[in-house]
Amino acid sequence: MAGGTELRDVPEPAPASGAPPEDEHAFFGHPRGLATLFMTELWERFSFYGMRSLLVLFLALPADQGGIGLDSVTAASVYSVYNSLVYMLAIPGGWIADRLWGARRAVLVGGLVIMGGHFSLAVPFTATFWCGLLLIALGTGLLKPNVSAIVGQLYHPDDPRRDGGFTVFYMAINIGSFFAPLVVGTVGQNVSWHLGFSLAGVGMALGLVQYVWGRRHLGHAGAVPGRPAEPAARRRVLRLSALWAGAAAVFFAVDAGAGWFSIGQVVDILGIVGVGLPAWYFTRLRRDRELSALERSRMSAFMWFFIAAAVFWMIYDQSGSTLTQFATDDTDLSVLGFHFPSSWFQSVNPLFIILLAPVFAWLWQWLTLRDRNPSAPVKFALGLLLIGASFGLMGLAELAASGGQKVSPFWLVGVYFVQTVAELTLSPVGLSLTTKLAPAKYVSQLLGLWFLATATGDAVAGWTIRLQQVVSADAYFYLQGALAALCGMAVWLAAGRIRDLMGAVK
Repeated sequence: MAGGTELRDVPEPAPASGAPPEDEHAFFGHPRGLATLFMTELWERFSFYGMRSLLVLFLALPADQGGIGLDSVTAASVYSVYNSLVYMLAIPGGWIADRLWGARRAVLVGGLVIMGGHFSLAVPFTATFWCGLLLIALGTGLLKPNVSAIVGQLYHPDDPRRDGGFTVFYMAINIGSFFAPLVVGTVGQNVSWHLGFSLAGVGMALGLVQYVWGRRHLGHAGAVPGRPAEPAARRRVLRLSALWAGAAAVFFAVDAGAGWFSIGQVVDILGIVGVGLPAWYFTRLRRDRELSALERSRMSAFMWFFIAAAVFWMIYDQSGSTLTQFATDDTDLSVLGFHFPSSWFQSVNPLFIILLAPVFAWLWQWLTLRDRNPSAPVKFALGLLLIGASFGLMGLAELAASGGQKVSPFWLVGVYFVQTVAELTLSPVGLSLTTKLAPAKYVSQLLGLWFLATATGDAVAGWTIRLQQVVSADAYFYLQGALAALCGMAVWLAAGRIRDLMGAVK
């Protein structure tokens, strides 16, 4: 409903922290438990982004050199749909936490599965490589939405430190992702691909040690399921899961036996699922009769943010695919006589985040004190306009590289700078906003849905990357940049309506 009296029949979650009062400001003015989650997320992101800095390059590496041997377009498509699968699995991961285990246990099990996946990549066989990617996707689906849910539960919903806590937590993501390509990427490209993958596994192991050691500081946050499932509901989900898994196994077995199976087919299937799943999930949540009118209204607002985020990540996540391929094939990898691996470019964005996030945190606070802080819809619109501009700049970089020229690395540095500013107007705002807009009974699942926006964007990118086969390289970037800019203008024009749907949430 529009900005009036709040109607609610399900209360917001109470502060879940069981930390003693002296710990309430022990970590840069935040609960001590935030330090535990900060370090866990840092090492998990180190492992994930370290592996990801090598992934598209290893997929395109010829088989006689130890790689998978895909062509560059197929490798980039696989990279995108793999990212989509990682975030798609956040939905069952959120459900498991909400209904079965609680967020805390889900994070622990997810970390163990991720670690096993990275060490599987270190084994030099194609079968163990694909198995390792699947394990990392499954583990990330358990860990990623639920560690964020625990962060939200450290604070009362009205605690003014809440947004700041998510900003601090967001820094952990970028510290881990900054160092990952410098360490894992260097070892992988210059020493051994599989040794690089194993270092990513070591990073996840360090994160698990930190998590287990520091769980006592989390109080009751994430300790129990938000809405435990009845035994009948558990059995029903297990039956459906087994049915779908069996159907998929039979389908692919018949497909492979008939000689029809291909990597492109997997890309298409995951693309369809990546677009169809959120549409089904939104419909399911909105039909819940237990939701109040206000909660339904907030869900409608969240749909706007979801679509905007999907378009944003469709472009942003190509940093590890099309931009990495541009860095490898078309960029001069020397500065003042110093040569560096192309994977290092994936450290540029997190470096800018580390430098600029405190500036943006101060800027939003400064604007708030003067009652001039842009609303969340306006920030999302700015993010879309800027991410579109970054691909416009990439189009110019492609023109500069035409004719086999190696362009200055500062082209990519400029692109990453624009994308960083775009990210800071959208991503941390969206993460915090999701925990505020979520109905109390669906906090973990709506966080999973927020990460599903990345899955949807990456799934669509798996298709759009194929445009490189039919249009020029610069036109490829111009077309997607224009799409993001148009979406940004649409969100800007609808900002007032979206604010009404949000109710009292700011």
